[in-house]
Amino acid sequence: MLATIENQETDSDRQVGGIAADRLRSIIERVERLEEERKALAADIKDVFTEAKSAGFDVRTVKQIIRLRKQEPAEIEEQETLLDIYRRALGM
Repeated sequence: MLATIENQETDSDRQVGGIAADRLRSIIERVERLEEERKALAADIKDVFTEAKSAGFDVRTVKQIIRLRKQEPAEIEEQETLLDIYRRALGM
């Protein structure tokens, strides 16, 4: 009988209001760890940009190149063509 009561308590601890509490806790803790990792990575990236700036690189241009490298070549070409057309239209 004691084993049955212990099992019921364990089950009730894990199922609260129809929610698997252990599973929910695990998910929340994983997200919290990932958020901490993201903060650490953001700090590392900031340090790299600071290093780039101290080496004489224009950080804004470096960020723009990073964005361009994520795009497909056709997308880049289209953007550059439109930019050129707009500049000519404005007499630049």
